[in-house]
Amino acid sequence: MANSTIKGAFSIHGQNPQFLVETVIRNRIYDCNYWKEHCFALTAESIIDKAIELKYIGGVYSNQRPTDFICLLLKLLQIQPDKEILIEYLQAEDFKYLRALAAMYIRMTFRGVEVYELLEPLLKDYRKLRLRDMSGYSLTFIDEFADALLNEGRVCDLQLPRLPKRDVLEENGELGPRKSMLLDALEGKEEKARRSESRSRSRSRSRSRSRSRSVSPARGRSRTPTSDAGSRYVSRSPSRSRSRSRSPAGSAYRSRSRSISPDRMQTD
Repeated sequence: MANSTIKGAFSIHGQNPQFLVETVIRNRIYDCNYWKEHCFALTAESIIDKAIELKYIGGVYSNQRPTDFICLLLKLLQIQPDKEILIEYLQAEDFKYLRALAAMYIRMTFRGVEVYELLEPLLKDYRKLRLRDMSGYSLTFIDEFADALLNEGRVCDLQLPRLPKRDVLEENGELGPRKSMLLDALEGKEEKARRSESRSRSRSRSRSRSRSRSVSPARGRSRTPTSDAGSRYVSRSPSRSRSRSRSPAGSAYRSRSRSISPDRMQTD
């Protein structure tokens, strides 16, 4: 019973989910100590703790011994958790080995469209992964692991189910065109350039306005000497008015001298 699939499990690709792992490797997993000691009675919740404790990924190593990674993969195939739970595993960015385990399971069990939609975002994850195989330990990355799942037929010593080409899915209208990371980066640079240009234009406009405001008082000050000159010119006018005001007195004197009669002059 410990090695049997749970009751009510759906067949995947027309067969028992556990049969996705080759018979030789599956029998070695059933006989290894990790399977017997740590994978017994695991559920969709308790398997998370075991996945977090993983230190490497891989299929078999040394004398065809199965890795802990592939043992947990077979356990997932046995208990067959819901899709929502698998997506939550995949979105757990803090636990990269749990994410790698979920990506491997999704590649083996999900439909082609869902595989592309869920695994392509992993191409932006550049964190390191430790890989253990027949030659020992090596270093890989999450984006390389996701690329191998999407393009290669055999990963971690397991034969993967056939995945339809992305071009075919795009032609059938089942999948949208892939967004290139380079185009996204270029668009981001263009947006930054546009923002910098708009900021520089706004700054230049503000500077020009401030300069125009600073120039206008100077023009007002340049007019003040003319006003002072005008005031000085106006202040001279009273002297002229005084000289003009004296002229009536002279005319009065002249009129008096003319008004003396000739008879009066004869008597004198």
